[in-house]
Amino acid sequence: MPLFISELSGQRLPPFRFSATTVHSYMSSARRSLGMRKPLIELMVLLGVGSCAVQRPDYDDTPAPEFLNPSWMAHIPDNRSLSEITMPGTHNTMALYGGVLSECQSWSLPLQLRAGVRFLDVRVRHVSGNLTIHHGVSYQWAHFGDVLEAVGDFLSDYPNETVLMRLKEELSETSDIYGAVVSYIHRYGNWSQLWHSRLMPTLGEIRGKLVILQDFTGPALGMHYWSLDIADKWKVPTLLHVEEKWQSVYQHLELAPVGDMARTFLTYSSGAGLFAYPRSVSQRVNVRLYDYLRAQAGQKRRLGIITMDFPAAPLLQTIIDFN
Repeated sequence: MPLFISELSGQRLPPFRFSATTVHSYMSSARRSLGMRKPLIELMVLLGVGSCAVQRPDYDDTPAPEFLNPSWMAHIPDNRSLSEITMPGTHNTMALYGGVLSECQSWSLPLQLRAGVRFLDVRVRHVSGNLTIHHGVSYQWAHFGDVLEAVGDFLSDYPNETVLMRLKEELSETSDIYGAVVSYIHRYGNWSQLWHSRLMPTLGEIRGKLVILQDFTGPALGMHYWSLDIADKWKVPTLLHVEEKWQSVYQHLELAPVGDMARTFLTYSSGAGLFAYPRSVSQRVNVRLYDYLRAQAGQKRRLGIITMDFPAAPLLQTIIDFN
């Protein structure tokens, strides 16, 4: 399997962006194959190509959040079970590069953490012991050590917080990343900063710790990812399917307050398809999510982890306030 030289060397090259020629060629081909009659500009708007940065209460694809909230867990009692906490997360947390097909976030990992995000979705490509960060074929100009250092620095600065991290293999298919993960933790992280148990902890037990949600085989480094109650209907073929996506999110959020309190509920509001890019889907789903949550403001409801593409700071705060 080929490996980009920049991945092995750690060199930070300028992020790849689609050129105008590439976008025009791709769209022209799509129009011919589908028999589309609409002007090219209409299709580009529909897909979200070439749009300016937006900062709304529900959606934000600007470089920095409107405000930060780095220590919100300090106000939650120590005896509260992790499964009873409502928290915001990001889907494909490190997917900041690769153009409209690949980008799911616009804030750096340190900014996401300081904005209030507590669940990370991290995808690593495994080649010869190297763990580079990918979203599909798009290399994200980082490796797993960068993630560990950012999380470690954050937890050192805010020891009352905890961070959950789903970790899975992406692009490569070795099904054997445990040894490489352990090696990276020893090189770039802090072994004592991990929660080393499959059991459901209280917040007091994991303050200042990283909880790995293990989406790979091997001895326990943390909790099993698939022990969570998960709703992740990520395939959204076109923007005409956004309503179906929202209904799956809505139904799981309605179930969370009355579901098994011993299990953590995890709801992905993110989605994508060839004709529904992450940016375009989140612009439409995030506003529904924000309105749904705002309608219940002031209640204390266990909603679990809500994981998003391009969330805005007010949306993060609305989720946090349910605690």
